[in-house]
Formats: sequence, C-alpha cells, structure tokens
Amino acid sequence: MALRGALSRLSHSSRHFNHTYQQSRAHSVAVLGAPFSKGQKKRGVEHGPKVIRDAGLMERLSNFDFSVHDFGDLNFQHLEEDEPYMDVKFPRTVGAANKKLSAAVRNAVSAGHTLLMLGGDHSLAVGSVSGHAQHNPDLCLIWVDAHADINTPMTSPSGNLHGQPVAFMLKELQDKMPDIPGFSWTKPFLSSRDLVYIGLRDVDPGEYQFLKSFGIQYFTMRDIDRLGIQRVMEVTFDHLLARKQRPIHLSFDIDAFDPSLAPATGTPVNGGLTYREGIYIAEEIHNTGLLSVMDMVEVNPDLGASPEAVEATATLAVDVIASSLGQTREGAHTSMDEIPPGKNDTELRL
Repeated sequence: MALRGALSRLSHSSRHFNHTYQQSRAHSVAVLGAPFSKGQKKRGVEHGPKVIRDAGLMERLSNFDFSVHDFGDLNFQHLEEDEPYMDVKFPRTVGAANKKLSAAVRNAVSAGHTLLMLGGDHSLAVGSVSGHAQHNPDLCLIWVDAHADINTPMTSPSGNLHGQPVAFMLKELQDKMPDIPGFSWTKPFLSSRDLVYIGLRDVDPGEYQFLKSFGIQYFTMRDIDRLGIQRVMEVTFDHLLARKQRPIHLSFDIDAFDPSLAPATGTPVNGGLTYREGIYIAEEIHNTGLLSVMDMVEVNPDLGASPEAVEATATLAVDVIASSLGQTREGAHTSMDEIPPGKNDTELRL
C-alpha cells in the first residue's frame, strides 16, 4: 500500500492536537438508534441498537462527566413496492431511511451534541455522514471496517447497499453512480483525501481499483501488522488533520474485529483487529478532541451462535464506544476536588 508520502512527513504536531474544538462546545453526547436492516439480506441487525443498550451502554456513559441524552430509536418505513434497480436491493427503502437519519444527525450536531448512532447495517452511513456534513462540511471520515463499502451498482457483486455507502459520498465517483431511486435527496460531498480506511481485508476488485485510482489512504490488516497500530494512527491523523483541525466522523463496523471477538455480525472475516488494536484506535481518536459523530454498526444478535456470543459482541461495541468518548484503560475517572483524609480530625488529635 502506498502511504502517499505520509510516513516521510510525519510531525510531532500531528500527535499533539489542542482540544479547543472539544472544549468550545457544550460537551454532551446524544445517543440515536437506527434499527434498520434493508441494506443487506440477513435479518437481525435491526436489533443492534437494543442489544448494545442492553449490554450496559447508558450505564457506562453515565460514568463520564458529560451529559447524556438518549434520543431513542428512529422508526423506518419498509416500502412494500420496492423493486431492485440495477440489481440494487431495496433502493427506495434504504434511501428513505437514510434521508430520515440524515435530518436527525444534522439536528443533533447542530444542537451541540457529540452524536452516537447505533445501527443497524452500514448502509446507514449515507445518512449519518451526509447529515453530519450538512453542519460540518469540512469533516473528515475514518472508516474502520473489514470492507471498503465503496462499490457502485456496477461493481457490487451482491447488490446490497451496505457495501456501497461510501460511493454515495465521494465527489470522485459522481460520474460513476447512476441515479438510484430513493437517493435524489443526497449529492456527493466528500473528497477522497478526506477519508482513511483502517482494518481492510476483504476488498472487491472494483473497490480496489477505486482505492488506487483516487489515491485513498487505507490500511489493510497486513499494514497494521507491518507498521503497528500506533504508526497507523499517526499517519491517519497526519493525513487528515495536519493541514487543519476539523471534526472527525468515525464509522465503526464491528466486523473490523476478528470474528473470535465479534462473532455476532453479518460478514465476518478472519484475521481482524485485536481487542487492544480496536480500543487503541478509539482512544487515539478521542485524544484528538475532534470526534463529532460516531457510527457503531452491524451488530446482529440473530447471528450469534449462543447468548454468550451475542453478549461478547455487544459488550465489545460498548467498550469501543466508551473508549472513543474518554474511557481509558486506567479507568474512566470522574473529577475529584480533593483527596479525602485517611483519618478524621479526632483520630489525628489522638
């Protein structure tokens, strides 16, 4: 993989961002569920928001110093008449769901919240990132996933829209995307230089061509093995943030992890992120002070071989979310004005 010269121009400043962006906003987190599954064919991923909440998400977030607002789940309509278009499955249903999500994300970010979107399948990123971009058009996107999700209808082997969301976003693909029913509300808004992939290991031929043709910065699992996750994050931030600080959108597919850690997901691929690598990614993104929106997607409780497998996957999702919002491996500590004395005054006089 070509690193586009980033390794040769790494600077210490790319690792030490000031936190003016984070501190300038009323620091509160909004949680929004998007129980949606029509971007792919396997049932169950619409239950992702519930199982992530059931794994203790809100309790974990209550340990932080910021306020938390649970906006509940969006309600999506599934259109009965939604014929495939160029082999694209459920285009109108997926388009309508993303339009609704886009408005909800825009409103939450505009209100000053850091937004956590719980999916649902990864087709929802069309709405999540576009809604974010309507308020913060200079955002950058970190896509943590086993898959590139940049197919067009002409290159997609399956026709499933959860493998195509990035193609809707990129300006460089505007002339490669047909007018798909249900998506007239959105136009490309992201340049390829504003995107970094981490964790790739299952890339389709057309996707590989796009990655190379547009010079998109990406890290496969081999790159992570070769460079180490610390260097991967250094290069990521140098690429996206060295010119200026700007809001980060983190779109995290749970299948970025190895299936031994996240078995309850629809498209698992062996050889994924370790627990420590995934948590490190989240910690470093938090440390920039620039995280504005996070997607956590593709947790599918129907595909866990046992309740324990479902619980492990959902708990892992909560761990990544908490780390992206400030939990450290020393623990998430609330502020303490002073350390309590070891003995009371009477004991001290004795």
